[in-house]
Amino acid sequence: MPTLANIISRASFGLVAAASFAVLAAQPAQAQSADTSFFLTSTGIGNGGNLGGLAGADNYCQTLAQAAGAGAKTWRAYLSTQAADGQPAINARDRIGKGPWKNSKGVVIAKDAAELHAANGLTKQTALSEKGDVINGRGDTPNRHDVLTGSQPDGTAFAAGDDRTCKNWTSSTQGSAFVGHSDRVGLRDDDASKSWNSSHPSRGPDGGCSQADLKSTGGDGLFYCFAAN
Repeated sequence: MPTLANIISRASFGLVAAASFAVLAAQPAQAQSADTSFFLTSTGIGNGGNLGGLAGADNYCQTLAQAAGAGAKTWRAYLSTQAADGQPAINARDRIGKGPWKNSKGVVIAKDAAELHAANGLTKQTALSEKGDVINGRGDTPNRHDVLTGSQPDGTAFAAGDDRTCKNWTSSTQGSAFVGHSDRVGLRDDDASKSWNSSHPSRGPDGGCSQADLKSTGGDGLFYCFAAN
């Protein structure tokens, strides 16, 4: 026969265990390490290439980082814009600070901008979301490896003319956005297919910049976020 003391002890243990489970359940799927400074958005804004311009994209990075426990830093989207309406082009590489940048598991993906745009450590396994998750790539269902960048391989903007930024991230219909492959895998065995930031332009029946267009070629409107400080 269990004693009254044993019964009370077991009941107390059960309450503590239940409380601990509730705390764990309320925590993010993967807590960000204190020095996390890079992630790939787990979801897109949901409006195709219309991100609300650079300001809207930056705000989205900041919001996701805040929810994951890394909001104390200044977060910027890795996106370029093209010269238009009297405004100069903006290079993605100039927006993201000096590095080094680490993912949520503490892995350094690049020590500085030069390494980031050369032989960096970005792969499907290291281009983690703000939650610490691996993003679906080629061969997964659905494929979500197309990442919005609007950038050339060296992280600079495209010249004015052909749209490569969905009208500087304000269009969800007509236009086109240059994307990279987060898993560095494409249809061919060439540099573009293996590029994390500059693989091909978006396209599709809605005009090239709708959410459906982005999904049709293996994307979801995701983009990279870097801590600039």
